[in-house]
Amino acid sequence: MNTKKITARRLTAEEVSELGLQDEIFVSAEMDDLPLDCYAPASLTKSGKNFEGGSFTARTIFGNEMHVLPDNAEESGIWVADEAGEEIEVLQTAGVLLNLALFVPDGNTEALNSLYAAAREAFGAGIVQRWNEEVVAVPDVKVDLFEEPSRGRKGAGGSQNRDRRALDIYPTRVRFMEASAGWKFVLELHQEHVDDTPTI
Repeated sequence: MNTKKITARRLTAEEVSELGLQDEIFVSAEMDDLPLDCYAPASLTKSGKNFEGGSFTARTIFGNEMHVLPDNAEESGIWVADEAGEEIEVLQTAGVLLNLALFVPDGNTEALNSLYAAAREAFGAGIVQRWNEEVVAVPDVKVDLFEEPSRGRKGAGGSQNRDRRALDIYPTRVRFMEASAGWKFVLELHQEHVDDTPTI
């Protein structure tokens, strides 16, 4: 297990309530019922001022969500780096697991095998592994993606009450995108944009 020692200070609930999403904190590194006697880098899931009841939710860099009561002496609490604090052990990363949608033009089995072989050559045999591989043919049609409110508001013009999200994309890619809160996706066949700005 790869850890490093840092000097940090435990925060009270009042101090945590002043933190934002960009502040780096450290919380217990326990994961999936696996007890680890160290901490993991993390950040709050929303600004501290938006939590109520002294309970905070933090997400570690490893993707685990922790519900923490900072003032509870029986819990490991929330810490921040501070040279005047005490020494704690922080769990380090072993690497990065990519969960991505990869588009291979005119892709076939031979092309994919070449891609994986190149990755293994770059990072070492046995390092690059494949999980839940899903190969899906992409239709040769492109769409424009817009967002509209989930519930229409009276008196609002339909075409004016939308946001452009992406132009000229393949519909398969939309499955990997999330609509904004309170909005829904609207797909339309791609229309080439014609610039009719007068020129001199």
